Amino acid sequence: MLAPLWHVSDDPAIARFEPRANVAHDSPEALVWAIDDEHVPAYWFPRDCPRGTFWAVSSTSDEDVERFLTGNRSLRVHALQQDWFDAFRSARLWAYRLPAETFERYERAAGYWVSREAVAPTDVAELGDLVARHLDSGIELRLVPDLAAVWKRVIASTLEFSGIRLRNLV
Repeated sequence: MLAPLWHVSDDPAIARFEPRANVAHDSPEALVWAIDDEHVPAYWFPRDCPRGTFWAVSSTSDEDVERFLTGNRSLRVHALQQDWFDAFRSARLWAYRLPAETFERYERAAGYWVSREAVAPTDVAELGDLVARHLDSGIELRLVPDLAAVWKRVIASTLEFSGIRLRNLV
């Protein structure tokens, strides 16, 4: 059985997800987008908030684990530029659980799933305090003065990473 699939939104009242094109993923085809359990924490942010997430994999060097993960190979970090913290702190987000039946893996990006059919959520829950959610999940929320500078170092490293809405950095 497929693990739960999610959609995170600032809208608490979505009754049905309709397929639509997604320019961010260069997908002109109308699709409903979902994210799996492992990757959904990257969406515990306001929609337009730029963030970088990174973690170690088996090929990550010990040097990079020391430099980026304080020596803890099991640490996952979500980096947030300091000037976005107020928006992050005050955001109200809801996680929609989506039925997996019509979804298939989106091969171009880890954790993404797509459906060509409209989908009604099976459950919705407010995420609550996003700082507490990060703490409770063991994900380090790292506030940085210049996310673009940090991101350049991360993508040049041996870490696994995902950057979302980085074009919104000022």
